[in-house]
Amino acid sequence: MTHITIKGHEIQKIHIKDSCDRRAIQIKNNIIKLLGTIGVIEDDIDVSLERIAMKKAPAHVSWYFDKQHLYFSYTSTEKFVENLAVIYKILELDIGDLIEEKMTIDEFITKYKEEHDIKEKRKIARETLGLEHDEIDMNVINKKYKDLAKEHHPDKEGGDTEKFKEINNAHKTLKRELQ
Repeated sequence: MTHITIKGHEIQKIHIKDSCDRRAIQIKNNIIKLLGTIGVIEDDIDVSLERIAMKKAPAHVSWYFDKQHLYFSYTSTEKFVENLAVIYKILELDIGDLIEEKMTIDEFITKYKEEHDIKEKRKIARETLGLEHDEIDMNVINKKYKDLAKEHHPDKEGGDTEKFKEINNAHKTLKRELQ
């Protein structure tokens, strides 16, 4: 079986063949129930579903915990329902660590805290690096980042400090999303 590493956890690659729409609804309900175990109320949780769960699309969950906006998205599988299943599995592991006191509340919040406009920031980051709007391959992102960083490095003649900072911030934004 193929394993993937996400947010410090190694899990088996998830493959869902059929009943994708029904399974997506089940996973959404499981996420809501899971977050409820740490006191998050359903009204403070947003799990959007795709109309067709077997299509290639990112999945995301946002919620409020301890007065903080937390967010987790995943985009690296072939189907929306599989992306949602990965989110559930990672949250299950981290919430388990939180309950078993292997992780502090502050560590949990730091791991998932995002600004409300994170989707827009990720879009701008991809534009800054000259990437396609749906690029998720870290090798492609890293290559583009390195090329642009070399071109705009402040120590290089004609370098641009502000552009260099913008490129670095864009890379950090995408790196946080995809690792």
